[in-house]
Amino acid sequence: MQFLDVKTDFAFKKVFGSQESKDILISFLNSIIDFGEKEKIIDLTILDPYQIPMIVGMKDTFVDVKAKLSNFKNVIIEMQVLNVEGFEKRILYNAAKIYSAQLMKAEAFSTLEPIIALTITDFVMFGEIKNVISYFKLLEKETLIEYNDEIELIFIELPKFNKGEDELLSITDKWIYFIKNAGDLKCTPKTLEKELEIKKAFEIANTSGMSKEEFEAQDKRHDFIRMQKGALELALKQGKIEGKIEGKIEGKIEVAKTLLSMGDDIEKVSKATGLTIKEINSIYDKK
Repeated sequence: MQFLDVKTDFAFKKVFGSQESKDILISFLNSIIDFGEKEKIIDLTILDPYQIPMIVGMKDTFVDVKAKLSNFKNVIIEMQVLNVEGFEKRILYNAAKIYSAQLMKAEAFSTLEPIIALTITDFVMFGEIKNVISYFKLLEKETLIEYNDEIELIFIELPKFNKGEDELLSITDKWIYFIKNAGDLKCTPKTLEKELEIKKAFEIANTSGMSKEEFEAQDKRHDFIRMQKGALELALKQGKIEGKIEGKIEGKIEVAKTLLSMGDDIEKVSKATGLTIKEINSIYDKK
């Protein structure tokens, strides 16, 4: 038995954003969103549900799951594998755009409904925070009084979740374990099989029920992600090399400045640092 890698946006949309996924999405959101004393989700409507033609045609666009909850809140859920430049701003931009797009001309601001942007990342976003799940709201700086609950950002950082199957105590743990590990499993773990919605999620993620178009879409997404990861790793490697080179040059310049201040002649400084006479003269002129 083989399952889709739910960390890819294609598979995530199939599992959580299909027409038959309502109970799965309700269970998942109830396990993640902090409702406090408020009533949990009892119903929702999946907007822009999963469709094979749309998935096959996508290139580097991200695919999200959108839902309207029974309490009139709107939720946008995104699975992100690559840590691309500007990603944090894109999340806030998308949330603000969807929030403002609700208001038609001449409508009152009071008709705006709250937005929850739930983002799951396969990389660490907040190194200074140990929690797997982070919650962000608009708060007063000193008293921490909440401005309102109109826009809320929630992040799940998968690399921070390291629990094994025998350590899964809560439904939250089980859902995060499913998302992070489904693609590497050969059967449904017994501890997860007891949860009806998670069991159903495994059934949807089972590759044996996939069409040819879905297999092609999944392969394309894997290829795209591999290429993008390779490009990011190469850029990072080149950046480190360039940083080392710049560091060495800066170090030589500092040594040259010190020697010049001690009265050494330019030729001697050039031999000691490896810098050219022209470069030494440039440093000397700036003194």
